[in-house]
Amino acid sequence: MVLRIGILDDEPLALEVLSDYVQKTNGLLLIEATTDAYKILELVQKKSLDILLLDIQMPELNGIQVMKIIGQNCRIILTTAYTEYALDSYDFNVSDYLLKPIAYDRFLKAIEKTKPMLALQTEGQPATPIDHIFIKSEYKLIRVDLSDILYIESLRDYIAIHTVANGKIMSLDSLRNMESQLPANRFTRVHKSYIVAINHISFIERNRIIMKDVFIPIGDSYQAAFANLIKAG
Repeated sequence: MVLRIGILDDEPLALEVLSDYVQKTNGLLLIEATTDAYKILELVQKKSLDILLLDIQMPELNGIQVMKIIGQNCRIILTTAYTEYALDSYDFNVSDYLLKPIAYDRFLKAIEKTKPMLALQTEGQPATPIDHIFIKSEYKLIRVDLSDILYIESLRDYIAIHTVANGKIMSLDSLRNMESQLPANRFTRVHKSYIVAINHISFIERNRIIMKDVFIPIGDSYQAAFANLIKAG
């Protein structure tokens, strides 16, 4: 089993050292080493990481905030120069606590300690269905429940997530990226500029979808797939 690893740290040297450890260890695949918390959260949201090596003290989102957002979606190994967070780490999905500077043998022990936890999690628990996503909007990370999304609209370099309860949320993102994050049994692409929530479709008239008071076109290249989806129930 190859374990997919992410590293989040605001120190370039720490990123370099931990990246080197991951790359020279059999059975580990480095997916991302970055100072950007939002990039890591997007990977976790896509279920692209098995283990996250996470620093605590960072300028934008600190490690505690990141752990609260991640929840049970991947195993976490904390990497920090501070001992005072050890007790707090037990409240989260933390497999081990590594104090900097981190020696390679100690890194290996943390990975080996985490492997049976991952195996138990995979074999003993059914996959948890996704019920929300996090959207980066300006300088905020907004939690959006999937049940609240009506449709998503592409606006050049931005997308607009139209919701029932919170109106329109703008994000510098692409429709293709959003499509990859959403469960296919709940959302479908119907046009080069639109993704719709299937459960919120009021009715279909000719080549357009009506959702509340909004009319969404069905693109020519999407009509056959959409028709098959509707027929399948």
